[in-house]
Amino acid sequence: MSKVDVLLGLQWGDEGKGKVVDVLTPEYDVIARFQGGPNAGHTLEFNGIKHVLHIIPSGIFHEHKLNVIGNGVLIEPRIFRQEVEALKEKHVDATKNLYISKKAHLILPSHRMLDAANEKAKGNAKIGSTLKGIGPAYTDKIARSGLRVGDIMEFDFREKYELLKCQHIQTAHTLNFDLDTFRIDNMTLDEYEQLWLASLETLKEFRLINSEYFINRCLDEGKKVLAEGAQGSMLDIDFGSYPFVTSSSTITAGVCSGLGVAPSRIGRVMGISKAYCTRVGAGPFPTELFDETGRTLCELGHEYGATTGRSRRCGWIDIPALRYACMLNGVTDLFVTKPDVMNDFDEVKMCTAYEIDGRMTDEIPFEFNEVEIKPAYKSFPGWKQSLAGIDRYDALPRPLLDYLAALEKAVGVKVYAVSISPDRKDVLFR
Repeated sequence: MSKVDVLLGLQWGDEGKGKVVDVLTPEYDVIARFQGGPNAGHTLEFNGIKHVLHIIPSGIFHEHKLNVIGNGVLIEPRIFRQEVEALKEKHVDATKNLYISKKAHLILPSHRMLDAANEKAKGNAKIGSTLKGIGPAYTDKIARSGLRVGDIMEFDFREKYELLKCQHIQTAHTLNFDLDTFRIDNMTLDEYEQLWLASLETLKEFRLINSEYFINRCLDEGKKVLAEGAQGSMLDIDFGSYPFVTSSSTITAGVCSGLGVAPSRIGRVMGISKAYCTRVGAGPFPTELFDETGRTLCELGHEYGATTGRSRRCGWIDIPALRYACMLNGVTDLFVTKPDVMNDFDEVKMCTAYEIDGRMTDEIPFEFNEVEIKPAYKSFPGWKQSLAGIDRYDALPRPLLDYLAALEKAVGVKVYAVSISPDRKDVLFR
């Protein structure tokens, strides 16, 4: 009996999940997204092509592999349609190998309005939302008032839609939100709504399934399934740096609820970490660098959000946070990405512990957002050479191999592979 292997991010997102899924897809029969929505941005580069996926799984470029959008994912039909059309321009017909769960929830235009209204109401306490409607849509899901993909086939869908939209507008009024000036992609709410409703026809072109039955049948038949995560473990709704988190379960536990598989059917858990650390939006970031080194990491690493375009905050790798993420996820294999960004550094650093109120700890405190954290660093010599052209793990520069060895010893998980460029061909397996 086959098990679901899992690939997810171990930091605050943007670790390079899309590329690694694309690289691993030939080993699997099914690639399934289990949470998140258009707030994700998975960048793939190959054959001189750069492509960003937001909702569609990263195995879509392999035409003989099945891709599934699971019940735990949120779908914004207008963004989904744009994604499908962008794939067509690259001669990829997603209708051939993409299935969609009927139980996946929809993001309405008014969810995006509420997202903006909630952020504005928070003022200086805003969390840095991507404004894609994620939080309000998950709120409706938990409140049992959301609309799901399967609902678009029902005769009373428009009636349900209008009722929910009216509720959202009433809520926006209570927040003193100015609907007259609100815009989505430079369109009024009504203008955007027309495009959104038309985009439902694109959804209807796909095979809508009970994905929990589909995934379990695939496993029963011996097919290999890879669950693709979005965002990162430190943004998990329960275990992340709350409230500066996303609205879904980004860890391995989310695979069970986001795809409908039992815990006993989880196999390998592959976690991805950058060789340094980044974060988009507000929230704690103990190792953030505000100096020239931080700016260099941002520029050389092209650290700009694939979804928002915002520059990412950059810093040294954070071992207490990484060890925490490995513990929560049961990580069996570690992928390390982007060491090439630090090729020219004289030294690289690793935060091994936190100093809080004069005492040392290697645990994430409950008061993560409120306390002043002073990171304790260990320094390593830089490798001071390009990694271009290296085609074997053991051919990496000795200082980099020493850094990776210290990393795996610190978190207690073996490094399985290293990515040394954005291209899919530059992943070196151990």
